[in-house]
Amino acid sequence: MLVLRSSLPSPFGRKVKIAAAVLGLKDRIRMEEAHTADPSDNLRQQNPLGKIPALILEDGTVLYDSRVISEYLDHLAGGNRILPEGDARFAALRNQALADGMMDAGILLVYEKRFKPLEYRFADWQAYQTEKITRALAALEQAPPAEVTSEADLDVGTIAIACALGYLDMRFAGEWRKDHPGLVAWLDAFEAAVPVFAETKTPAAPVPENDPAPLR
Repeated sequence: MLVLRSSLPSPFGRKVKIAAAVLGLKDRIRMEEAHTADPSDNLRQQNPLGKIPALILEDGTVLYDSRVISEYLDHLAGGNRILPEGDARFAALRNQALADGMMDAGILLVYEKRFKPLEYRFADWQAYQTEKITRALAALEQAPPAEVTSEADLDVGTIAIACALGYLDMRFAGEWRKDHPGLVAWLDAFEAAVPVFAETKTPAAPVPENDPAPLR
């Protein structure tokens, strides 16, 4: 059996969980909680970067990160499922890159608030990360991804975008929603068409000052 090391709030882990479910591989993967801030967790031996998600194959090989794992799962499911062929592949990969960048920026903002005392935070750096998210949201609002009406419509790009928006809901109280009605409608349709999206949802949990909880 495959083993997925991740944590419940991780949007990258959620991306892999959704991919596994829609590819019919959920029953072949055991979920195992990872604690990235704990040096005694063997995650750092499994992935030298100490990051999640990490997928442990049956022969002990470890794959990371979410992009590599998603491609492996697509391969395991026969290919050309969530990673389409031809020009559509590059549109999906581009959307995934945009969404992953949003998630990276969001996580960095969470870390800044979680670990740095107020006097050591840099407003310019926080604004730099926030502006990445703002620009990405604007681009998606102007040119939204294709509507997802069933799991057959999914690709790595749409899965990643949904997870990025879900992370903004969880960690930043859904502030993005008021200025992006098109994306709100798109995400509502996605959630209705993809039941595992709701199943993998983590309750809203904006990060308080110097929160000692596990990363992500």
